[in-house]
Amino acid sequence: MTDAQRVEIELSEDAPGASARVEIEYCTQCRWLPRAAWLAQELLTTFEAELTELALKPGTGGVFTVRVGDEIVWDRREQGFPEPTAVKKAVRDRVAPGKSLGHSER
Repeated sequence: MTDAQRVEIELSEDAPGASARVEIEYCTQCRWLPRAAWLAQELLTTFEAELTELALKPGTGGVFTVRVGDEIVWDRREQGFPEPTAVKKAVRDRVAPGKSLGHSER
């Protein structure tokens, strides 16, 4: 069983309309708060019914990661800076697999 399947199963076992926590950790030394806040806004707008919380976590050393629960779904060091659509798809696959992202998926 993959991690994504495990997360999906865990969410489906919760109450109907199960939600998740997303965390964006960003580097304060690099001044990436505006980028993190913009991405947070995009995720909150897209997943307003599916997310229980979205946290911005200050970090250092060039960090820019996005987590759903304990799982890292985007890491700048490995994947570069994310386009919002790519992060939305990664979050959607974990918290709302059947949800359409509309024009973002085209």
